[in-house]
Amino acid sequence: MDIPIPELLAPAGTFDKLVTAIHYGADAVYLGGRKYSLRARAGNFDDAGILRAVEYAHARRVKVYITVNIFAHNRDLGGLEEYLLFLRQAEVDGLIIADPGIFYVARQVVPELPLHLSTQANVTNVASARFWQQQGATRLNLARELGLEEIQQVRQGTHVELEIFVHGALCISYSGRCMLSNYFTGRDANQGDCAHPCRYSYRLVEEKRPDQYFPVEEDERGTYIFNSRDLCLLQRLPELIAAGADSIKIEGRMKSMGYVGSVVRLYRAALDWIQKEIFSGSDCEHLVLPPSFVKEIRKIGTRGQTENFFDARPSTEAMLYDTIRTGQGYAPAGIVTGVDPLIIDVRNPIECGDKLEYLCRSIEPRTCTVVSMETEGRKSVERANPGSRILLKTKPMPDDLTIHSLFRTYME
Repeated sequence: MDIPIPELLAPAGTFDKLVTAIHYGADAVYLGGRKYSLRARAGNFDDAGILRAVEYAHARRVKVYITVNIFAHNRDLGGLEEYLLFLRQAEVDGLIIADPGIFYVARQVVPELPLHLSTQANVTNVASARFWQQQGATRLNLARELGLEEIQQVRQGTHVELEIFVHGALCISYSGRCMLSNYFTGRDANQGDCAHPCRYSYRLVEEKRPDQYFPVEEDERGTYIFNSRDLCLLQRLPELIAAGADSIKIEGRMKSMGYVGSVVRLYRAALDWIQKEIFSGSDCEHLVLPPSFVKEIRKIGTRGQTENFFDARPSTEAMLYDTIRTGQGYAPAGIVTGVDPLIIDVRNPIECGDKLEYLCRSIEPRTCTVVSMETEGRKSVERANPGSRILLKTKPMPDDLTIHSLFRTYME
């Protein structure tokens, strides 16, 4: 049986991240404008930026979805119709919406645009999926609280496209509906301005002892009681594909360009490997990714990984209690801006003698050692600092250099 490979949907918090995601094989990207987006502190795109993003992506046969996913108050509705009409004119490929009111307005104003329901809308059952299908949703991004069996049941009970988050930060609240940030800082998470208080360290105070603070502990593991590990369903991709997922989605509009490129590259390679195995006659559902994929995922991210609700309710092992994040072993060294000679924009310090990894499209990175560096004025340097541009020589020199590719460095 021919099993289609799902769309790989990547975050694009800025234009540079969009370029990186597309370079490493994203089939579609999602981004936000200056209003109505649940990532108010991402780079986001003004109107001219959206037009530029769509033109760049469409020239490379990549789709662009726009987040219009705040929970709107009456004051937010002013200007909404004009913005939706602009997005239609910009020829975006779909709108990501959580609020029923915004969904209703979009159906009236731009009925020809595909409407994707955000994970914030909390679709957790077949009846809810059918309801939104009847309202005109063309795709549902299911709640992150669903396991594989529940995803399969929704797939069997509806004909609408299903999009599944597979990688990235998890919100401790229900599919992202949280008021902690609003209470603590006045920044409304449901309006796109979350201060991420779930990552704070907490201590307990008794009202009659205002100057005595007691640690909040669970089995001596620490005090970060809301701090979830990051979602990673890389090794469960075969099951998701067999279950009928139409799109797999990576979280991270606020993450770095190095993170976006590394994760998109990894999932693209995994999808391509699975497609090849299916074509050769393998049973998709029971495929097991080679060890090289597991090795690579351990080099990405800062909170460790959890499969969340995929098999069962998460246990305490899904939390990171003792620190806000784990140590990061690798970081982006630079981005290729020229290949003959090799020129990179430096993102983290590089010194002669450093070992780097060149992230080509295949899963195995190319390991090399820095031999020499020169400024654009041809001055030799022993150390290159972030923000500079250098001519780089390595041994060996990667034989498949391409512009927009990443070099990665090991952080001791």
